[in-house]
Amino acid sequence: MNLEHLKVFFTAATKKNFSETAKVLHLSQPSVSLHIKHLEEYLNTTLFDRSTKKMELTHAGTILFSYAEQLIQLVNQVEKDISLLSDTIHGDLRLGASLTIGEYLLPYYLGDFIKQYPEVNLSLTVDNSFQIIEKLLDGKIDLGFIEAAIPRKEIESLPFLEDELVIISSARDPHPLLTGESIEPELLFSLPIIAREHGSGTRQVLETNLLKHQLEFEQLKIIMELENTESIKSAVESGLGVGIISKTTIQKELNLGLLKQTRIKGIPLKRFFYLIHRKQVLSMASDAFKELFIANMKEKN
Repeated sequence: MNLEHLKVFFTAATKKNFSETAKVLHLSQPSVSLHIKHLEEYLNTTLFDRSTKKMELTHAGTILFSYAEQLIQLVNQVEKDISLLSDTIHGDLRLGASLTIGEYLLPYYLGDFIKQYPEVNLSLTVDNSFQIIEKLLDGKIDLGFIEAAIPRKEIESLPFLEDELVIISSARDPHPLLTGESIEPELLFSLPIIAREHGSGTRQVLETNLLKHQLEFEQLKIIMELENTESIKSAVESGLGVGIISKTTIQKELNLGLLKQTRIKGIPLKRFFYLIHRKQVLSMASDAFKELFIANMKEKN
C-alpha cells in the first residue's frame, strides 16, 4: 500500500472535500483524485460515495479510515527511531504562534534551538489563536502556541506560562476613570475600548472572564478592532481610547512611561499560554523543540 495514497485519503476523509484536501497538501485537485483512484484500485473497492453533493465514506472507506491514522503514526515512529541511530536531529520544523506569543515571547527561544540543532529547517507562522489551531488541524504546522485552552480531543494542550490581561491607557493623557490601580467592573462599560479581533486568544479570555461575572462583552463600548497588539498600543498612546491586552507585551512602554496599566477590581483576567500539537507521534525536531522550550520555561519560572 502506497503511503502517500494513504496520507491523501486520510486528509480527504477528514476534510470531506477534495478541493480543501488539495489546498492543505499543496496538490492539484486532479492529483488528489488520482491518489484516491490508485488506492481504490489497489484495494479493489470504492472508498467514497460520490452519488451525493456531500462527500461521505463508504463502509470500506470507514474501515480504512479507522486504521489510516494509526498506520501513519506508526510510520512516523519508525522514521523517528531510525533517525536516532544517526544521533542527529534534522528535517523541517513548522511552528505556529499567536500574535502575542509569536511577537513577544517565542523569538527569544528560537536562537538557542537553531544553535543546538543547526540541521533543522525552522519556520514560524504568526496569526491569531483560532487560525493557529486551524493550521495545526490542517497539517500546516507541527507545533502551535496559543493564548487560550482548546477542548479538542485530537489536540494535546500543555500550559507553559501564566499571563494576565490589563487595561492600558496613555500615561500622558490617561482616561479620567483610570487614575487608580483598579476600577469597578461596571465602569468598564464607560470606556472607549480598542479591542482585538474575533478569533484572538486575548479577546476570548476577556469574553470568558466577563461572562463568569455576569458581564457581557457585547455591551462594551468598542470603538475600534485591530488585528495586532502593536497597533493597539500605538492607538492607545495617541489617546484614541484604551485597550485590554497582555501585560507581557507592555513592559517596555511601562518602563518608558508611555502607558499606564489598570486592573478590573474583583475580575482577575489571568490565563495560561499553551503549547499544542496533534495527538500523534511527533517528529524528532518537534520533540526536541518541545523539550527545550519547556525546560527554558521551567528555568524562567
